Amino acid sequence: MTHAPNTPAASSPALAEDRPFVVAGRTLASRLIIGTGKYQSYEDNARALEASGADMITVAVRRVNLSDPSQPRLVDFIDPSKYVFLPNTAGCFTGEDAVRTLRLAREAGGWSLVKLEVLSDPKHLYPDMAETLRATDMLVKEGFDVMVYCSDDPVYARKLEDAGACAIMPLGAPIGSGLGIQNPVNIRLIIEAASVPVIVDAGVGTASDAAVAMELGCDGVLMNTAIAEARDPVRMARAMKHAVIAGREAYLAGRMAKKRYADPSSPLAGLI
Repeated sequence: MTHAPNTPAASSPALAEDRPFVVAGRTLASRLIIGTGKYQSYEDNARALEASGADMITVAVRRVNLSDPSQPRLVDFIDPSKYVFLPNTAGCFTGEDAVRTLRLAREAGGWSLVKLEVLSDPKHLYPDMAETLRATDMLVKEGFDVMVYCSDDPVYARKLEDAGACAIMPLGAPIGSGLGIQNPVNIRLIIEAASVPVIVDAGVGTASDAAVAMELGCDGVLMNTAIAEARDPVRMARAMKHAVIAGREAYLAGRMAKKRYADPSSPLAGLI
């Protein structure tokens, strides 16, 4: 998807054009994507998903039970025919490990739309971008539609798109940190250069963080911990739903210019 830059028109900045949220040919009604980790139960996860309004949910293939009927299964609470399941490679630290994991996901559920993440260090969980790029190339060649978790590096974001990624997913802050968008300048640079959806993934802590991501022009926001570890996950999921909508609306509306001095709402001249 090509993003409409805010370039000057004849007399005023052009308004951004609203477009459907389409990832690898799939049109999503919600621009919010949530995860399946850290919830007290699959039932709690399902209730939060419903409140969020999301129609895509990420699934950590190595951590979530999808097939063992002797244990609680995610699919018993969240219907894969109703929601888009997005298998991810959480916990993978090499390209080969990530590719192997997603091959298993395709065999288990027929999923070809996947989220790739290849991590570099257990402490900060930043992506290993060289391995991520290599794994992206391998997966695309095997026919996967690859949404890629990455650093907020505009250069690597371009390399990932050139390698065939169907969505670029820069982190807002380290996974699970809740620190919010730490580098809005780079996120904006990634958005301006991308012709595929850009989705902030990781670091969102509360509704205002999600709104900031959307106001920058992101196509969507993915989060897990911000909802799962809230004191009331269902209420937080509902808050995130509204924040993403509000942030998108604000981006499309075009914010007022920032000014150095006050500018009265009502004229000061001609007063009695």
